[in-house]
Amino acid sequence: MFPVDFLQTVSHSPGVYRMLDKQSRVLYVGKAKDLKKRLTSYTRFSGSDHNKTTVMLSKVHKVDTLLTNTEKEALILEASLIKKHKPKYNILLRDDKNYPLIKVTVQDTWPRVHMTRRRKKDGARYFGPYASSSAMWATLRLLADLFTLRKCKGSEVRPRKRPCLNLQMGKCLAPCVDLADPEEYHDQVKKVLMILEGRNRSLVKDLKGEMVKAAEGLFFEKAAAIRDQITALSKTLEKQVVASANFKDQDVFGYCRKGTSIALAILFVREGLITGSRNFFINEPMEADTTILSQALNLFYDEKGVPAKEILIPFAVEDTELLAERFSELLGGVVSLNVPKRGDRVQLLQMANTNAAHVFDEKEKIKKSWQGLSASMEKLLHLEHIPNRIECLDISNTSGKQAVGSLVCFKNGEASKSNFRHYKIKTVPGPDDYAMMEEVLQRRLSRGIEENTLPDLFVVDGGRGQLGIAMRVAGELGIADDLDWIGIAKEKKTEGEKLYKPGRKNPILLKGHNPVLLYLMRIRDESHRFGVTFHRKLRGKVSIASTLDHIPGIGPDRKEKVLKQLGSVKRIREASMEELAAVPGIGKDTAATIHKHFHK
Repeated sequence: MFPVDFLQTVSHSPGVYRMLDKQSRVLYVGKAKDLKKRLTSYTRFSGSDHNKTTVMLSKVHKVDTLLTNTEKEALILEASLIKKHKPKYNILLRDDKNYPLIKVTVQDTWPRVHMTRRRKKDGARYFGPYASSSAMWATLRLLADLFTLRKCKGSEVRPRKRPCLNLQMGKCLAPCVDLADPEEYHDQVKKVLMILEGRNRSLVKDLKGEMVKAAEGLFFEKAAAIRDQITALSKTLEKQVVASANFKDQDVFGYCRKGTSIALAILFVREGLITGSRNFFINEPMEADTTILSQALNLFYDEKGVPAKEILIPFAVEDTELLAERFSELLGGVVSLNVPKRGDRVQLLQMANTNAAHVFDEKEKIKKSWQGLSASMEKLLHLEHIPNRIECLDISNTSGKQAVGSLVCFKNGEASKSNFRHYKIKTVPGPDDYAMMEEVLQRRLSRGIEENTLPDLFVVDGGRGQLGIAMRVAGELGIADDLDWIGIAKEKKTEGEKLYKPGRKNPILLKGHNPVLLYLMRIRDESHRFGVTFHRKLRGKVSIASTLDHIPGIGPDRKEKVLKQLGSVKRIREASMEELAAVPGIGKDTAATIHKHFHK
C-alpha cells in the first residue's frame, strides 16, 4: 500500500518523487511544485480496483523524494530519471522501431557523413530518425554526389602513400595524402549541415551567389560545378511537400485519444517544407491529456534532439512557460509553444492530428492480421494456449569456444527487442550443444517461473533431440504442460522444414509458403542472427587480444593505443614501420618489433 507515515517528513519544496515496489524497482517518477501537496493527493485518490493508478498505488512500498531549487530543475530531473529507469507506469516515447540516422562527425579534423542507428554523446551532429530508410539512403546519395567529403571509416584519417579511386572519380578531396584544403573541406561540411537541417532554399541562394562570383572571376569550371549542385538541389526541392508559405522552422504535435490509449504524431517542418515525421503510441496512460502532452514534450527534447523555433500543440499544457524556457536553452534561441487558431498553422496541426489518428488504424490492421495468424497457429500446430508470446532459443559456438545462447521474444506477431537475451555458457567446457541448451533453458525457465514471464509457446531450434532436452528441463521444473513446445529443423532431402511436437511421432509438415511456417522460420532466423552476431563479437575480441598479446613489449596500454590509432589487426599488419612509430607511445624499437612479428 501507499506509505502514508513518511508524508510528515516531506517538504513543501519543488522536486521529484520516485515510487518503488518491494524489490526497489521504480514504478513511477513524477515532479511537483509542492512535493507534500502532490504526494498527499495520492492518499485521497479513489478509483475502481482495475484503475491503473489504483493498481500502481497498491504496489508502492516506498517513496523517495529529491528536492530541487526550482521547478525547471525538477522538470529536467524528471525527464532524466524517466529515461534512466523506464518506469512501468510513466509515459515512455517508444515506437518499437530502430530508425536510421545520418551522422556528421563534426568533432573530427576531417568530418565524414554516414548512416548509424545509435546516438552517442560524442560531439557529432545527428539527423533523423528517418522513418523511411530509402529516403535516408537517397539523402546520403545526394550528399555524396554534391560534395567531395571522405568516405573512409574511422575518426582519424590514416596517412596513405597514394589516394583511393574516389579522388580520381572526383568524389573526395583526399585528405589522406594532404591534398585537401581545410577551408574548402569545412565549407562543404557547412553546406551538408544546411541540407540536413532543411535549409535547402538558403543554400541554393548562397550557391547562386558563389556561382556568379566564380563566373565574374573567370573560374568557369567552378561556376559550372556550382550550377550542377544548384540543379540537383532544385530537383530535390520540387519533390518536397510545401507545408507553409512563411518558411518557418516548426515542430507540429498531433494528438489523438481512442478509449484509454493515445497516439502522438510529430511533423518536422523546416523552411516551410515537411522534412520528416515521428509517431508514438501510448497505451493506458494514467494522467490527464494536458499532463500527458506536457510530459511527452519534456521527454522528446533533450541534448540529442533540438527543438524548432516554434512548436505547435493542439491544446494548452501544464508548465508551458517552463517548457519554453528549457527548450530555448537547448536551441540557443527563443522557442515558443503555440496553440494555433487560424491560418496555415491550423492546417499543419490538422495534418499532424490526422497522422496521429492513422497510428490507430495501423495498430488495428496489425491486430487483425495477428489474430488471424495466431488462430491458424492454434489450429495447425494443435496448441493448448494462444501464442501471444513466443520465445526461441539458439546456441552458437566454435568447437565449444565463445559459446553463447541467444533468446528472442515475439509478442503479438512483432519482435519484442527489450526481451531479447544473450547467455554466456558457464558450465559446459567442450563442444556439447545439448548440454549448453540444457544450461540456458534451466536459467531462462527458472527465472520465468520466478518472475511469471513464461512464454505461451517455446520454439527450439532443432529436431527431436533438442526438443527432448527442452521437455526434460521443463519436466524437472514442473512446467511441461504450462506452455506449448515446438522444435523446428531443416529437412535435408527437400530443403524444407519439419516441426516437431512433444508426444507426436511424425513431424508436422507445412507447405513452404504457409504463413504459420514462414512466421516460425522468421523467429528461428532472428534467434540465429542474434546469436551469431554476439558470438562473432566475442570471437573477434579473443582473436584481437591473442594476436597482439604474443608480441613482446606490447602490454595493455600500448595494445589499446595502436588499435585506437590504426583501427584493426589487419591495418596493423599492413602498416609500415613509419606508421607504427607515429602512434603515440610506440617508439622506433617497438614499431620494429611489431613489424617483424607480422613479417617473419
